[in-house]
Amino acid sequence: MTVVEPFGLNVRDQALEADVQAGLAAVEAGLLDATKSEVPFITEAAQHLVRAGGKRFRPLLVMLAAQFGDPYAPGVVPSAVVVELTHLATLYHDDVMDEADVRRGVASANARWDNSVAVLTGDFLFARASHILADLGPEAVRIQAEAFERLVTGQILETAGPRDGRDPVSHYLDVIAGKTGSLIAVSGRFGAMMSGADETVVNILTQYGERLGTAFQLADDVLDIASDSHESGKTPGTDLREGIPTLPVLRLRAQAAEHGSPDDLALVELLSGDLTDDARHAEALRLMRAHPALEQVRQDTVRYAEEARASLAPLPECFAKTALEELCGAVVHRVG
Repeated sequence: MTVVEPFGLNVRDQALEADVQAGLAAVEAGLLDATKSEVPFITEAAQHLVRAGGKRFRPLLVMLAAQFGDPYAPGVVPSAVVVELTHLATLYHDDVMDEADVRRGVASANARWDNSVAVLTGDFLFARASHILADLGPEAVRIQAEAFERLVTGQILETAGPRDGRDPVSHYLDVIAGKTGSLIAVSGRFGAMMSGADETVVNILTQYGERLGTAFQLADDVLDIASDSHESGKTPGTDLREGIPTLPVLRLRAQAAEHGSPDDLALVELLSGDLTDDARHAEALRLMRAHPALEQVRQDTVRYAEEARASLAPLPECFAKTALEELCGAVVHRVG
């Protein structure tokens, strides 16, 4: 029995699988409803990435976390729609910042239309998420606002770079805790909270989401280099081309600074140059795929996923807990 095909997540209980599948189907319907507008063009742009599909990782986490309370509670599905709408909105904005051409296997919104349409569509999705949140109560609004602040702060820190004297790796881990970990942590929190789970359970699933979110982003960093466009749904090496220093590049730079290997120094120089040239970009990808720094980040991914798994220990044994543990393995499996 499989909950979400891109992760190959197996659930050992038919009732749990039925609950999660029904919840995700309701989320999908909620996403389509939330992205409708009286203006047909806005509907087309807002549903562009919804209809392109995706892993629905955050809604899945909401559904699993809700199993520790009442999974049929009225706030569960709307809260999952909120986190996915917020995530989708950030993708529209990210693609503008990264000048990306492909997202989820289709043309990015900025490539299909233009940057202005992509930015405004992202804003529209944020507005719709806020509208749904208003019905979930002031505490939900506050939690989402704090997460969104962390998300934006992470993006700004990434753009600004580490301050003088700050370790670039530590800075980057702070960046992804904000950019990715914050919303995945909220997914676990909303699922537990909206289902009426005990506050201790809510806190555990929030911390679980935070750690799993870091592992998830590190897996994406690996995939940006190691995968082809069919596997990742976007153009390989996008971050390299845009000069965004993800963890594999930072690990490479640290190794080059410490040991001064001529090959490492040459690769650092290549990555620091103009990678808009296709030949140079292809060479940089080839060398990074063969470099030990990539394997280091694979191991970092495993470490954070294992920390997420360990954080679940106080929860009662049940099929939902097993599924959350296996979700850690599924994230790691993405990077090989």
